[in-house]
Amino acid sequence: MVTGGCGFIGSHIVDAYIKMGHSVVIVDNLSTGDISNLNPKAKFYEEDICNRDIEGIFKHEKPEIINHHAAQINVRISVDDPLLDAETNIMGSLNLLNLAKRYKIRKFIFASSGGAVYGEPDRLPITEDFPINPSSPYGISKAAVEKYLSIFAELYGIDSIILRYSNVYGPRQISKSEAGVISIFINQILNNRKCTVFGDGTQTRDYVYVGDIVEANRMALKCSTNILNIGTGIETSVNGLINILSDVTEKEVVHEHGTPRPGEVHRNVLNVSKASSMLKWVPKTDLRQGIKTTFDFFSRQDAAAKKIS
Repeated sequence: MVTGGCGFIGSHIVDAYIKMGHSVVIVDNLSTGDISNLNPKAKFYEEDICNRDIEGIFKHEKPEIINHHAAQINVRISVDDPLLDAETNIMGSLNLLNLAKRYKIRKFIFASSGGAVYGEPDRLPITEDFPINPSSPYGISKAAVEKYLSIFAELYGIDSIILRYSNVYGPRQISKSEAGVISIFINQILNNRKCTVFGDGTQTRDYVYVGDIVEANRMALKCSTNILNIGTGIETSVNGLINILSDVTEKEVVHEHGTPRPGEVHRNVLNVSKASSMLKWVPKTDLRQGIKTTFDFFSRQDAAAKKIS
């Protein structure tokens, strides 16, 4: 079962699992997911993870593994409406965990955040043993689910695989989510609009390509209980990102600077040596190449949309 399996990351994971020969059930309420991402070989339920009636899906489908990617992913929304964030990210996840216990799920893979749960670190790169110190309600919700998972693993023997992602980008990312700065900038560039950089642009992130995230989720199927950073170990500023986009698109990226957003960390880069050791996983996609692939994807989509209109 892949929750959020019509979303940006989840749909790519579904494709990979099906290619591996697995039977996949998707639970997605399509709040941010897109039905066009649905793999026709997967069984789809348009349901909310917060709905207790999804127990019927467990009864009927009898999944062995849950890969949990359904979430409220917008830090700004979590700051403005922490109740909404907690309802989806904490209560929805708890609903799944209770059902996992009841139906004897053997493995639970959870998409956490390698930026939000750590908060502003006192040194870089960040390893998994860094203190959990969220600076936003979104980070708190991710950290809370991690704690619940560790308890469920201990009490009920569920293998709990927590993957703390850095900033993920790639094809299918939605530009309406603030988590997707690369897709937001690409959308602005394609529509000849000005990009907004919140703050002075020196803030940094660890940008990891969705294909590398998928590989980590494939390898996690064979992993036992663990917490793993999934990123590149390379720190890139937003100003640097603008320069790469300018090179890739072969045009000047017109941009302006806005007020920094509350709840966001200034610098973030992950140490991924543990994932390399435990999963035999390494990120393979260079940022420039990944951005080019992503830009080409959105360019094709934009051209097709303009042709229809």
